Amino acid sequence: MKNFEIPGALQIVSESGGLPKVIVTSKFSTAEIYLHGAHITHFQKNGEPPLIFLSRKSLFAPGKAIRGGVPICFPWFGAREGNVMHGFARTAEWELVETSVAPDGSVKLNFLLPENLLVQAGWPAAKVNFIVTVAEKLTMELRVENSSAQDFIFEDCLHTYFSVGDVAQVSITGLKGHEYLDKVENFARKLETNDAIKITSEVDRVYLNATGTVEIHDAKLRRKILVEKSGSASAVIWNLWIDKAKAMTDFGDDEYKEMVCVESGNVGESKISLAPGKTASLKVVLSTAVL
Repeated sequence: MKNFEIPGALQIVSESGGLPKVIVTSKFSTAEIYLHGAHITHFQKNGEPPLIFLSRKSLFAPGKAIRGGVPICFPWFGAREGNVMHGFARTAEWELVETSVAPDGSVKLNFLLPENLLVQAGWPAAKVNFIVTVAEKLTMELRVENSSAQDFIFEDCLHTYFSVGDVAQVSITGLKGHEYLDKVENFARKLETNDAIKITSEVDRVYLNATGTVEIHDAKLRRKILVEKSGSASAVIWNLWIDKAKAMTDFGDDEYKEMVCVESGNVGESKISLAPGKTASLKVVLSTAVL
């Protein structure tokens, strides 16, 4: 893997739990990505607080999901009877297949999910790449190419944990007028009537037909986070709150105050049916501005 290193821009180390990690330094920002799950655990623009939340109690071990960062949920989202939560991609060992630095100073990395994993698990064959561009913005693209002779029906989601100053001072905009499934209330179907969503208790919602940009307004850090996306019909808002935080062994009791998840993907009734030979792309661009 050392042949993918780029002096001054990209270094591969073995740290937590012995898992290989890629440290990226662009002229605008820094990032860290584990091959375990192709999991982004850090992104920070120069002169700003970190954008991505990572639990201080996260486990770093084969077969265990990293708590925080950007888990890749694929080929399913949520619970699935007899299987792991959110699919096997987030605990698989991805391959780093390409790295480069562009003339503008941005650093691009291309990760590949081992193709045999899908077939071994009884899914159609597909080429799955996760392409990350580290610059002033963080750009993530999950690209799925159906290389089988049958339709490939799957869910995908970039389950992004954002770092905030105080979740009580956060508001989320861009979802007014959308229906959502409230998982806290047994998947009750509701309509979002608020201009800004506030987090005052456990929140676990799947917004339907939500293709537009979502904004996180962080009053304490005086920062606005923009979540721009394409190829995504679902938006998920999640904060586990007090009781669930205490019940999780890989999450600090009070860390729910420091994070909120705004996730982009295609889940539930928005799952993707991909014809043979076709490609689906889920692309998310994260940026910040002064609030």
